[in-house]
Amino acid sequence: MTQTSDQPEIITTGKYAGEGHTALRHGRASLTGQIYHVSTTTICRSRLFADFRMGCVAARCFESRTTLVDAQMLAWVLMPDHVHWLIQLGEKTTLDTLVSRLKATSARNVNQISHRTGAVWARAYHDHALRSDEDLASVARYIVANPLRAGLVKSVAHYPFWNAIFL
Repeated sequence: MTQTSDQPEIITTGKYAGEGHTALRHGRASLTGQIYHVSTTTICRSRLFADFRMGCVAARCFESRTTLVDAQMLAWVLMPDHVHWLIQLGEKTTLDTLVSRLKATSARNVNQISHRTGAVWARAYHDHALRSDEDLASVARYIVANPLRAGLVKSVAHYPFWNAIFL
């Protein structure tokens, strides 16, 4: 595909990459500079991160420059059995690679301190590319308010596992 300067670079990943429209339905498209809301669950929805120590270990991974490379973590919240990330991709990493890196790094560190082995995260994840008409700060507020909506705390200020660059 010939790129002009006003077109974002589209990188398709997955089984059907390179097969046109089918690639967008079956694979994932990664747009440089695009902002994505990503969520994934723990394996079997286990409440692994109800343990404060495990949550601390995973949270450190979500902020690591080594893990993020050139992507930017705009907001995140770690719930007992799932996580939400608001991520802006850089030029060097696809969405699939970044999500895999976030999951692998946090799983390795959690398993190490808990003396366990095996999967921490479910294989699948859900992603939504934000549209230009979506308010970024509103999406970030929605993400970090997750513990409040779940009834875990009466104020987001009392929940330890979240961050947002806007708030």
